[in-house]
Formats: sequence, structure tokens, C-alpha cells
Amino acid sequence: MSILQAPRAVVMIRPHHFRSNPDTQADNAFQIATNQPEQVRNLALKEFDTAVTQLRTAGVTVHVFDDETQDTPDSVFPNNWFSTHAGGHIAIYPMFASNRRQERRWDVIETLKQHYRVQDVIDYSGLEEDGLALEGTGAMVLDHIGRIAYTVKSNRADPVLLERFCTHFNYEPMAFEARDANGRDIYHSNVLMGIGTEFALICLSMITDPSRRGEIAKRLEETGRNVIDLSQDQIANFAGNCFELTGNDRLLALSARALDALTSTQVAAIEQSTRLLPISIPTLETAGGSVRCMLAGIHLSPRERTML
Repeated sequence: MSILQAPRAVVMIRPHHFRSNPDTQADNAFQIATNQPEQVRNLALKEFDTAVTQLRTAGVTVHVFDDETQDTPDSVFPNNWFSTHAGGHIAIYPMFASNRRQERRWDVIETLKQHYRVQDVIDYSGLEEDGLALEGTGAMVLDHIGRIAYTVKSNRADPVLLERFCTHFNYEPMAFEARDANGRDIYHSNVLMGIGTEFALICLSMITDPSRRGEIAKRLEETGRNVIDLSQDQIANFAGNCFELTGNDRLLALSARALDALTSTQVAAIEQSTRLLPISIPTLETAGGSVRCMLAGIHLSPRERTML
């Protein structure tokens, strides 16, 4: 079973002070302001722990780190500040919102070095001082097989930094503009689309340039994927925010809300190659992200443990 697109392990951050981030509400149309902070925190922790249990039961290795910091309301979404890549490479990213910059944790990187073969760490985070941001696999949806970085243009995905990343990590950049029915920019690419080994979920109608829309659909098809076109309503329910993983079998992790939004035809198309794993996280989704955002995929080779 190929695992190039679907990693066997993920990093997840348990958020002890979860809340909707006021610093990101201006450009995240998926976000919902919440009150009753203690109740929200407790519900978020329960949803998180249930998600971890579901993934581990499905055979996925989950590395969990606790976040006790009160100033990092979005820490549950670690895929924005780092990514890992086959061959032993890690990238660290600059973040747009200042309070999200505190999510970066070197203890996470050091733990990965202990368990996996890491050749180098390329740290782009210093470019925040120049006003640049590229928020990891939120800003970019990476086709690890076709080596393409699909990227919605936004203040969270600087085009110069995108080119630099693609040069370092050997991806072809495919940047495009995308907006919802109300004309609001899509803030992260991974709410618009998700790429599996044999299929791709994407809302083509949100791509504003018709010619670019056709180019992207063609590239996805050229890499052998069945393109499953999503509606804008399905995107609003996080149907694009999914992540293919390898556990006991190949599975697609997505929220229960996202699965409910899919049609039976779309479900059947996915299930030709992948088992669906719905995870109920309604509280966590009020922060404007869903299951994909919670999972930082580990595309590194495990270290061999020798018995003493």
C-alpha cells in the first residue's frame, strides 16, 4: 500500500485553553465567536480526546502534545506551523496572526528527531519580520505524488515564499484565487480541497478564473485522481478539510459534519479506495478549521530501534 500521500503518523496538540481566536476572525469566514469559555474548553478537550482514540483504534500513530499556554487559542491546528517531508525534511513556517506565532514548539521537533530520521529543518519563520506568511499545509495542499503545491492566494500565503518553499522541497507551485458566494476570499487552501492517493475533493466553482479552474482540474486528473467536485455548501460544512491516512487500512479522516454534507455518490467514489472515518468535533470547528487542520502529517521514516 502506497503511503506517500497518506502518512501513518500525525502530531496533534491537546488545547487546554481552546477558544475562537479574535486575531483571525477578520479573514476566516468559517469562524464562529463563542461564549461560555469554560464549557467550550471542556467540550473541546472531550472532542479532541475522542478523535485521538478513534485514530489510534484505526491504526494511526498519534503523537499528542499538551498545550497549557493561554495565549495560543488555535494551537489545536499544528499543520499551519510545520510540515514534514519524505527524505527527512521538516519546514517551519511564518504565521500571519501574531498570537499564532507562539504555537511553534521546538520540543515537538526534537521529539520527531528522536523517533524519525530527520536530515534537516528549514525555518522560514524569521520572514514574519518582513510581513510574510505561508501557513504550512493550511496555505498549501500538497500533492506528494505529482509534486504540486495547490495554493489559494491570500495574506496567509505569500507568493515569493511559496516559490522559495517549492524550490527547496521540489514542488511545482499552482497558485490561484478563490472566493465564496459572498465574495469573501478563502483563507486557507485546505478548506477548499483535499487530495488523496486516488481522488481529490475540491470546490471548482470557488476558483474565480475559469481558465485556471480548468487547468487545476486537468492537473488533478493527469495525476490519476478521480476529481470529486464539491458544492459551496459542502465547503461551508468542511467537506474539503479532510486528510487521507494509513492505519490498519487506508482511511479518510473528516468531520462528522463534513460526511453528512457529502452525497451518496461522492461517498461511493471515495470508498472505492478509502474507508471514511468521521470524527465529531462541532466545538473545535467553531475556530474555523476542521479535522485536516488538527493533523500534522508525519512523512518521515521511523528510526530503527535496536534491542540492547
